[in-house]
Amino acid sequence: MKFIILALITISSLFGSKLVLTGTVVSNNQKMIPVRYMGYVKKVNFEVGDRVEREDVLFELESAEFDIMEAQADLALAHARLMLESFYSRSYRIRKDKENLIRNKKSFTKQTFNTRLLDLQEIADNADRALEAMQVTIEQASEKVKQFATIGGYLKVLAPNDGILVDKRIQVGDMVGPGMLAMIIVDMDHLEIQAEVSESNLKYVRRNKVVDISVPSLNYKASGYIKAIVPSANPMAHTFKIRIHFEKTNDMVFPGMYAKVKVDLTDEIAGKIR
Repeated sequence: MKFIILALITISSLFGSKLVLTGTVVSNNQKMIPVRYMGYVKKVNFEVGDRVEREDVLFELESAEFDIMEAQADLALAHARLMLESFYSRSYRIRKDKENLIRNKKSFTKQTFNTRLLDLQEIADNADRALEAMQVTIEQASEKVKQFATIGGYLKVLAPNDGILVDKRIQVGDMVGPGMLAMIIVDMDHLEIQAEVSESNLKYVRRNKVVDISVPSLNYKASGYIKAIVPSANPMAHTFKIRIHFEKTNDMVFPGMYAKVKVDLTDEIAGKIR
């Protein structure tokens, strides 16, 4: 009888047990904002802690070299268009001269008419080739202008999404280059909890399993589910990272906060007992 009671107490305690994990609140959408063009920082529109919205201008660069090349590209395109108009006018005049020659054919001897017609045809062919060449030149100049327009977009760096500016590494007047990290933006609306589970307890966690989460400093409690189990063990601690998704209902929950995750072991232990 005592054995049966002891067994029942043991099973009852196992069914009520939970695996408690410690973790950290992290953002599921953190953006590293790099510099994509060389130049001096002309303007910085936000400071650390400011909230930014998608496509806000975070900072602007200035580059005398870029301004000169952009002006040269614009001038080259304008010159090519003027030349094209000139060639169109020349081609039109040649065509009219040819029509007048044919209309007044009787005023010339056959040899003179044929000679002038051949001359006009040769001039017309040269004009057509010049037109084609100038059209290609305009296409090339247009592509160059588009290229500088794209680079011009690099001089005004826009926010890729809504979030909070948590790190700013540039100041007005700084010389920056491509690839340099300028700012870090963290999305505060899409948060997750990252925790680590030991290798021996890995058998108790699985994707989509519902868990209880809490942020002790705020006395905040909610439920979530295991979104991912990262299949890469820490060789020193023999732990695996897991990510828990939850719906944020408190504006005071921020990335970096200490969190607890409680995993109910009832189903797993019951399965072993059966």
